[in-house]
Amino acid sequence: MVPLTELWLPIVLSAVIVFIASSIIHMVLLIHKSDYKRLPNEEKLLEAMRSETLPTGLYHFPHAASMKECGSPEMVEKFKKGPVGLLTVMPSGAPTMGKFLGLWFVYCLLVGFFTAYLAGRTLAPGTHYLAVFRVAGTAAFMSYGLASFVDSVWKGQPWSNTIKHMIDGLIYGLLTAGTFGWLWPR
Repeated sequence: MVPLTELWLPIVLSAVIVFIASSIIHMVLLIHKSDYKRLPNEEKLLEAMRSETLPTGLYHFPHAASMKECGSPEMVEKFKKGPVGLLTVMPSGAPTMGKFLGLWFVYCLLVGFFTAYLAGRTLAPGTHYLAVFRVAGTAAFMSYGLASFVDSVWKGQPWSNTIKHMIDGLIYGLLTAGTFGWLWPR
C-alpha cells in the first residue's frame, strides 16, 4: 500500500499534463470543431426564448410531468410531431473560459486523486512500471473516457461525438498512467 501523501506529485503532474494535452486537442487540432451545430433560424429561435426569459437549467421538450402523461395520446402525438430534445440554458453573457478551464483542471485533479487512491491501495512501493501503468490507466480511462458515454445514451449526443471524447479519454488515461508509472514510489 502507498499512502496518498506519497502520490501528490503524480496527482498534480498528471492533471497538468492532461490539461495541456486537452488544450492541444481542442484548440490546436480542432478535432471537436464539428461537435456542435448552429440552429437554423438561430436569431428567430433566440428571440422566442428571450421573450420567455428562461432561467438557467436543463429543459426537455416536449416535457411530460409523469410516465402516465408520457404515454397519453396527446404527448405521443407531440413526440411524433417533434422536435424532441434537450436544451441547456446557461447564464447570459460571454462564456467565461477561465471558469470552465478552472473547473476542468479541478476535474483532472479529482481523476488523479482517485487514480492515486485506487493504485495506492492495490499496489506496493516498487511495483513495476507496467503494473502501475495498467491500474492507473484503467482508472483514469474510466473517468475520462467513459464519462461521456451516458450523454449518447440518455441525452441524444451523437455517437460520433462520444467516440471522439472516448479517444480523448484514452489519450488522457495513457498520459495519467505514464505519469503514475514514472513517479511511482520505489
